[in-house]
Amino acid sequence: MTSTVEPTVLTREPLLPPADPRAHLTSATTRTVLRIQQELLAGAREYLTGLGFHEMLPPVIGPVTDPGARGAKQVDVDYYGHQYKLMTSAILYKQASLLAFPKIFCIAPNVRLEPLETCNTSRHLAEFHQIDVEMAGASRDEITAVVEGLVRHMVSRAVTRLPGEFEELGRDVSAFTALLGEAFGRITHAEAVAELRDGGHPQSPDAEIDWTGEALISERASKPFFVTDYPKGSRGFYDRESAETAGVLRNFDLLAPEGYGELCSGSEREFDYARIVTRMRETGENPAKYGWYLALVREGIPASAGFGIGVERFTRYVTGLNSAWQANAFPKLPGVVSP
Repeated sequence: MTSTVEPTVLTREPLLPPADPRAHLTSATTRTVLRIQQELLAGAREYLTGLGFHEMLPPVIGPVTDPGARGAKQVDVDYYGHQYKLMTSAILYKQASLLAFPKIFCIAPNVRLEPLETCNTSRHLAEFHQIDVEMAGASRDEITAVVEGLVRHMVSRAVTRLPGEFEELGRDVSAFTALLGEAFGRITHAEAVAELRDGGHPQSPDAEIDWTGEALISERASKPFFVTDYPKGSRGFYDRESAETAGVLRNFDLLAPEGYGELCSGSEREFDYARIVTRMRETGENPAKYGWYLALVREGIPASAGFGIGVERFTRYVTGLNSAWQANAFPKLPGVVSP
């Protein structure tokens, strides 16, 4: 399952990384993409620190990790005779970090053994990076405002500073006109389901929007847009349930236009001990596994809201790439053995 095809952009045909990492690292496309990615990350740090966020260095392993990664398996490691996990997400540690600072972010690696069929989605990696943000006392509207400002700042910085790189890739920066100049769109999960069903796509009203559905609704958009109010049971125990509408979560995804699909997921967080334990049990999780986390919650953690933006997916969208692996120096696709 390897290929020596030189990566190209602005196509939608599945590609696999070159078997030789030298071919990927010396590729003109790779180097141009990684230069743009560097500007995007510099823009993220610039924007968030300007808002008073502190950058944290999250753990890579821990006794437990985010259980909410759909369809992906976790990786066990032996930690001095104890079974630990590689992080699939920093969510639990982000909440805990608010005990130190009220606004935090990190740029963290994540490992998820995605199902083999995701190898050809052009969106999934087994190892990827994420910009994770958490803000004490924030509502969903407040944290989506941070998302919108962050995305706009990152794109503006990259487009302004690296016009030649975008030209090299053939990426028309006029694609970002609406992103840079207009408020992002917003629809509910129920509205997205209705739109997809009206178009003949069999989207379940009780589940996350599937990958095909995300591509279908996002390819019709001219700018990024939020999908809000996912049904309870479709996400992890940490997404807070609405106090006004039972069974609906105070969460969101951010979808990119042009068919690129989801870039970001976030929510208001559950912080009440009893409700968290109940939600764990409802989702089939054993609360005993989360001893250190629940001990913190029992003593009190701040109410908060936060999100995570996939670095490679975001870079793929901004640069107009075919596949997310092209935005990673040492890409690991599900099921593909690679360095």
